[in-house]
Parts: sequence; structure tokens; C-alpha cells
Amino acid sequence: MSLHDDAVLVLKGYEAQPELREVYLDHLAAHPDGMYKPCSAGHLTSSALVIDPARERVLLTLHKKLGMWLQMGGHCEPGDETVAAAALREAMEESGIPGLTLLPGGPVRLDKHPIPPPCHWHLDVQYAALAPAGAVAAISDESLDLRWFGYDEVAGVADTSVVRLMEGTLARLA
Repeated sequence: MSLHDDAVLVLKGYEAQPELREVYLDHLAAHPDGMYKPCSAGHLTSSALVIDPARERVLLTLHKKLGMWLQMGGHCEPGDETVAAAALREAMEESGIPGLTLLPGGPVRLDKHPIPPPCHWHLDVQYAALAPAGAVAAISDESLDLRWFGYDEVAGVADTSVVRLMEGTLARLA
């Protein structure tokens, strides 16, 4: 199964946000290359909100290019076998934490946001990942900073997309 096929399967099984899900599925139907950065009409990305082992905080990265506090994530790569694997790879690369595990249940949310040309849209498939006991974060080259935030602090530093992802993650943890 290709990464494109996996994305279609994951999205067809995703029941929340039905209108946005259809936008993603329509994009993939129209763009066989819609999983990867060279697709100028937009492309899927995959991300994960990292939760600390005590389930009291989330790890956010201060994105180098955007200057915003975000969850870990980014572009799918040809070696990624699934959208979930891409999210996990990105989260481990950007957090420096090995042994992350995705929360069960598939994606937590979808988020479509504009990006500068030549591409125009990121169609982000958002997961949540639990850090193992004793996890120590390490800043990556893609980040200006990396910091744990209490749930009540996130709205003060991050945009609505991250806040919604955190709220969806907390609902899944409950």
C-alpha cells in the first residue's frame, strides 16, 4: 500500500470534521502527488502533539521559519509507509525524544492552513503522542526553542489550531 493509499484509508475512517475530511479526500483524488511538498496545489503534512508522561503538559516547538509555537510535524517523505508513521517520525526528530507512542484512535484533528508560495496549502493530519517516562527533549535544527507548557498556558502562546488539537487530545485522554 502506498502512502497516498494509506492517507485515503485513514481519512475515510476519520469521522470528525466531515467537510474538511472531504476537502482532503478531494485533494488526494485530484493530485496523485498530493502527499508531498512538490505538489504546488498543496500537500498533506503530518504532525503530533507530544504529551509528557504525567499527562500534565505538552511539548511545543518555536518554529524557526514561522516564529510560532507549534506541535511537532512536517512533510511526508518517500520512506514513510503511513501518515501515522510520518507524524511519529516528525515528532521524534523535532522533539529529540525516542520512544514516543501515538495515542490510539487515529488522527485527533485535521487542520488546513495557507503557506507561502510556491505551494499554497498544508493539509495537516494531526495526531497526539505520549512521551515515555524519563523523556528529555532536545532542540532540533528546525526549531528556535523547545518547551513544555501546562495545558492552561497553551492558549497564551499558540494559535487556535494548536489549542484545538490540545483540546481534542485532552478529550481523547479522558
